Amino acid sequence: MSALQEKLLATLRHGIEGVAARVVVGLNWTFVEGPNGSGLVHTPARGTDGCRSLPDPGNYRGHDLADLAAMVQSDNIFERVLGYAAINAHHNRHDLEGVGTNGLDMIEPCGERSVIIGRFPQLDKKLPGAAVIEQDPGPNDYPVEAGSKLIPAAKYLAITASTLSNGSLAGLLVLAPTSATTVLIGPSAPLLPALFEFGINALSGFVSRDNVEIAHRVTEGAAVQALKPLGRYVTLTAN
Repeated sequence: MSALQEKLLATLRHGIEGVAARVVVGLNWTFVEGPNGSGLVHTPARGTDGCRSLPDPGNYRGHDLADLAAMVQSDNIFERVLGYAAINAHHNRHDLEGVGTNGLDMIEPCGERSVIIGRFPQLDKKLPGAAVIEQDPGPNDYPVEAGSKLIPAAKYLAITASTLSNGSLAGLLVLAPTSATTVLIGPSAPLLPALFEFGINALSGFVSRDNVEIAHRVTEGAAVQALKPLGRYVTLTAN
């Protein structure tokens, strides 16, 4: 683990308090409810070679959020994701104030100097000509390896918050020029202003309005569109 990754994790885990009232690992999302907020993180994909379990099913609920957050260093990818959801349950508070817009709107069309990590919905319409980098690239996408050339030349950089749970965010931030506008985007984004110290200019995440219904929909395999009416976008900026 790089020094930057270690510092990033320490920043995310600092000051976490409270107990997990609800833990749900769904088909698309992992959800943790804390006393003052809740967190969503993409559930990792897995193969179809039979049933698998987290190491301690039935015992995550009721744990301190800080203990769950420590699992971001677990060897089990599903526990790591649960740890990031616990982090978000602390930082993405119900009373958090910010601009109610999608952070992707902060990215201006500058051809391939607008670099997008992750293919967001309707991206070609919003940012035609942008350079899109994907782990599983489609016909118009770049592979991850292209980031070493595209990111240092970026004027705008939008990064999916899933890069936190897959461990790639620190490496992307190393490549980002200080002159670029860098935005971390998605329901998985922790709304923690201390992340601005890492060269991120804006955080755009999700704050729940209805934990009970979100948990219900997560258990039934909900995607983003089904969750959006149950919360609100919150964008925090460094300036």
